[in-house]
Order: sequence, then C-alpha cells, then structure tokens
Amino acid sequence: MDASALVKRYVNEAGSRWIRDILEQKEKPPLFTSRLSLVEVISAFTRRLRDGALTKDEFVAARDMFRADCIHDYQIMPPSLDIVERACALLERYPLRAYAATQLATAIHANIFLVNRDYPPLTFFSADKQLNIAATVEGLIVDNPNQH
Repeated sequence: MDASALVKRYVNEAGSRWIRDILEQKEKPPLFTSRLSLVEVISAFTRRLRDGALTKDEFVAARDMFRADCIHDYQIMPPSLDIVERACALLERYPLRAYAATQLATAIHANIFLVNRDYPPLTFFSADKQLNIAATVEGLIVDNPNQH
C-alpha cells in the first residue's frame, strides 16, 4: 500500500470505506508499505489540518491510530540500497515523484520476496494514477481505491 491508499483508512474520502473493509477483516492479508509512508501519511494529515479539513482532535486521533497500526498491522519495509537503486531506475522510466518511485520499488521488492517463496503475488493499492500505470507496466497487480 502506498501512502495515498493508507490515508484513506484514517480520513474520509473516495475509497475510504473500501480500504477500511479490506483492512478491518479478521483475516486480512499481510500489508506491506515503505517506511517512507510514515512521513507521507503524517504529511497528508498535517496538510488537511492546515487546510481545515481536519480539526486538531481529528488530526491527533488519525496520527495516533496510524502510528499504532504501523506497529501492529503493517509490514514496514525500510528503503534498502536495492530499493533506492530500483527507485532511481524507475524515475528514469516513468514520470513519478521520488516517494512514489520508492513506494513502487518497495512493492516490487515485496512482490519478488513473496513470489520466490511460493506465495501469491501482492496487489498494489494506490490512488495515484501515474504510479498505478508504472506499477502495471512493471508487472504488478494494481487496485485503485478511488474506483470503489
């Protein structure tokens, strides 16, 4: 999951109900995300706080719930040198932002890990159209929460 999909668990917007339904199942699938998602998600919350879309109390609740979920629900993947190098290569092929390329590189890395151990391939959740196009070209199964 990239940050654009993760935010939907904590803030009401298009696709939020669908993401929550997936993430609140008793037997939810393993959820992988980049360590950089911590920065991106908190940035999204603070932007909404500054814009008035979240009150201070809503911001604190979303922030604290997200941090707890990072400990309990998500497999946080660090941006290793392999991931950073792959992200740089992706930036040369696709019109992505730096963090988006890192999210995609993380997803590719996680997918290789899973498939090499005979697990089903992952589904990459993102609400970023450009990122989803690149992920599809890179061979990932993609789902956009905004379409649900």
